[in-house]
Amino acid sequence: MAIIGYARVSTDEQHLDLQLDALEQAGCDQIFSDQGISAIAKRRGFEKALETLQSGDIFVIWKMDRAFRSLRHALEVLEILEQRGIQFKAITEAIDTNTPMGKCMYQIRNAFAELERNLISERTSAGMQAAKKRGAKLGRPKALSDAQVAKIKAILHANPDTTLTSLAKRFGVSTKTLRRVLNAE
Repeated sequence: MAIIGYARVSTDEQHLDLQLDALEQAGCDQIFSDQGISAIAKRRGFEKALETLQSGDIFVIWKMDRAFRSLRHALEVLEILEQRGIQFKAITEAIDTNTPMGKCMYQIRNAFAELERNLISERTSAGMQAAKKRGAKLGRPKALSDAQVAKIKAILHANPDTTLTSLAKRFGVSTKTLRRVLNAE
């Protein structure tokens, strides 16, 4: 029987230390992790952890929202773990699927986690709509100012042999960005 742990943080600026310490204290024999990976992205560490687990093993995470994308995903993973004879534990929520109450808490906790994500998304969307109504520009700032675009066009007009690669390098943007800006004009 092995105890396999999993940890994840969403950005490169965040640290895994707290989760790793807790997983080590929980007796994990092996810990897999993903750093700078959002919940919706492909998570190689999570997939490797699941591949490593064998019947009789215990899968341990620090907190439910570190492992699952949605209630559906959590339930699918629980079903896979049960079919393979693998126990599941979440440290901070004190969830252990080896008991009926633990299974119930697993399902309830993931339902609330999904609700929380949906509420955050709803608030973010409402905030963006309100900002738009006030005239705020949303999204990434332009890579090139109007003056820079005019200068690039003047250079291309004066010297048609100038390459987009050299212009992109000169103005600090990618060739793809330069093409997109010129095609939009």
